[in-house]
Amino acid sequence: MLGSSKDLAVGTVAVASLLIASMLGKEVSPTENPKQYVQLVFTATFFAGVFQASLGILRLGFIVDFLSHATIVGFMGGAATIVCLQQLKGMFGLVHFTHETDLVSVMRSVFGQIHQWRWESAVLGCCFLFFLLLTRYFSKRKAAFFWINALAPLTSVILGSLLVYLTRAEEHGVQVIGHLKKGLNPPTASELAFGSPHLMAAIKTGIIIGVIGLAEGIAVGRTFAMFKNYHIDGNKEMIAFGMMNIAGSCTSCYLTAGPFSRTAVNFNAGSKSAVSNIVMATAVMFTLLFLTPLFHYTPLVVLSSIIITAMLGLLDYEAAIHLWKIDKFDFFICLGAYLGVVLGSVEVGLIIAITVSILRILLFVARPRTIVLGNIPNSVIYRSMDQYPIANNVPGILILQINAPVYFANASYLRERISRWIFEEEDRLKSAGETSLHYVIVDLSAIGSIDTSGINMLEEVKKNVDRRGLKLVLANPQSEVMKKLDKSKFIDMIGQEWIYLTVGEAVAACNFMLHTCKSNPVAVEYNAQDNNV
Repeated sequence: MLGSSKDLAVGTVAVASLLIASMLGKEVSPTENPKQYVQLVFTATFFAGVFQASLGILRLGFIVDFLSHATIVGFMGGAATIVCLQQLKGMFGLVHFTHETDLVSVMRSVFGQIHQWRWESAVLGCCFLFFLLLTRYFSKRKAAFFWINALAPLTSVILGSLLVYLTRAEEHGVQVIGHLKKGLNPPTASELAFGSPHLMAAIKTGIIIGVIGLAEGIAVGRTFAMFKNYHIDGNKEMIAFGMMNIAGSCTSCYLTAGPFSRTAVNFNAGSKSAVSNIVMATAVMFTLLFLTPLFHYTPLVVLSSIIITAMLGLLDYEAAIHLWKIDKFDFFICLGAYLGVVLGSVEVGLIIAITVSILRILLFVARPRTIVLGNIPNSVIYRSMDQYPIANNVPGILILQINAPVYFANASYLRERISRWIFEEEDRLKSAGETSLHYVIVDLSAIGSIDTSGINMLEEVKKNVDRRGLKLVLANPQSEVMKKLDKSKFIDMIGQEWIYLTVGEAVAACNFMLHTCKSNPVAVEYNAQDNNV
């Protein structure tokens, strides 16, 4: 209830379970010393919760912003594919199955046991899968029949249990849940092993599984939030996951996150808010206390059919096609997330997609766009000459615009780019026999911030312009940029009279200088305080 997701269903996740088993299993054997092993598991869960809650309290929820729309589409499709493939174990009645989640391992496990496939399970699974898909189809065709889709999973469980019980299908190879122990697990706050010699291993495991659970849970939550067009608050999600795992470690629970399959079923059933988790928890508690004997005959193949039905609705190939049409780079981010999940794991897919997204951000920051502006005829408006072919050059004046903040990462590039623009403009004017270049106006309106490297870049550009016998003019610097230019004494260097509110005013002043003294425009002092910043 502390989180912002309306659809996320909490529960255990396979990857975190495998990590706990592998990392803590190296320290304590779960078979030789099960009590100490369980204590370490609860302790690792406690530290995972502390780490997750700390990230939220420290307001590090901006990490969620690195999960772009393309990342979510690819992650969602990859996770749905893998979950569907893993359900083949139940569909074919396989007893032994791989614990890996990648496509190769899953397919090798499935087709390596063809002789163990049970046709009874396959037929039963296909029937229930057809029934679930049919109910979803009718629910989509007519919104008034939404309740049919919502009741279909429960109906399948009841019908499947009755069918197995009446036909004795369990004796013919159809796997069932079997005996479930009744009752609730006891409190375990006193079992947390803070004094254990393996405490550091528990802390390390807790941090790793905490990061993985957080990344997967937030990614899943944001995936389903996209369907309903609402925003996920990363800080709230981190605090919610953290508090949940801290409380869980004290009540016989290990790491809890936002499993994709359970959330998909929850979403597919028509969940509207996080209250569904309270209903689910109450139902689970009531079931553990009183109803566990009734699930003895529930066939696993029915559960697999329910999960597959939920997953198929999340393979959004139309969104991938749309990404390809709009932005090829976003498509490859999506594809990277998908292939990473399918061929590696959920974590690999997220890491690939986030890494590529960060590289894209760095590329945009390090190589910002610089454009040449021209005058729109019969106006004082100046726009990109590439975007507006009707825009005209202003004789004797080069107008440049920088469309990004100026930092150390792009300062050298911008210095070289501006110098290249000046050289190309002078060369063009010389070849065309037009008026030589006298002024370089730099539009700073799109520069939201600047650091010392950026200021040094402007100083070097000023010196380069002066050496060429030209004059540097600035237009529309924002307040933060203006303050830093003032503190660095750059304004004194360039002169306040050469800083203007708009490009139009800067051009008007330069044109006045050109007409006043064509022979040496730099030598004339022009006082235009009314137009200066």
